Amino acid sequence: MTARLTPQQAWDQLVEGNARFVSGATQHPNQDLERRHVLESGQRPTAVLFGCGDSRVASEIIFDQGLGDLFVVRTAGHIIDDAVLGSIEFGVELLDVPLIVILGHQSCGAVAAAIDAAETGQMPPGYVRDIAVQVMPSVARAQSTGSATPAEVGALHVRATADLLVDRSRIVRDAVDRGDLGIVGATYALNDGTASVLTTTPAIRSTND
Repeated sequence: MTARLTPQQAWDQLVEGNARFVSGATQHPNQDLERRHVLESGQRPTAVLFGCGDSRVASEIIFDQGLGDLFVVRTAGHIIDDAVLGSIEFGVELLDVPLIVILGHQSCGAVAAAIDAAETGQMPPGYVRDIAVQVMPSVARAQSTGSATPAEVGALHVRATADLLVDRSRIVRDAVDRGDLGIVGATYALNDGTASVLTTTPAIRSTND
């Protein structure tokens, strides 16, 4: 297994992979027979990628990564629950990942459902209601500034997810405080394939430069 990266090195690696994806110069690394054999003895992923379950936002593809590179956790609207927290803590505590990426995206259905519910007063059916309810605080915050567009609500929801993760998980919070773990909140543009930074913890530079 490779040596542990710093949080910044881990993020730089994903930025480089996303740039390859955007330009059409993907390398599809770590997807061969040799890599499969290496991974039989264990895994050491570069990052936990917590994102939306949307089929258009496949993490390994948009960051041009391969087998064993990302520990991926996905729910509609990147909603946090106990199972998500446990999965992320597994990555941080047991797999020793240096980075968590929270990835929202353009045209998110969960965001659209929350905005519609706030505007019409009609909640979506079944357990989809629970997803909308957890996004609605970001809708209310956007409305208070007069800018409740899907893009603004989505960005606020990514930031709120990052804050909630640190607030609820002592394991994550302690690792961030030690500087062993970085968190990046980002959003993915469906039209051009770019992942753009919205928020970071101190171990990560605030831009992709």
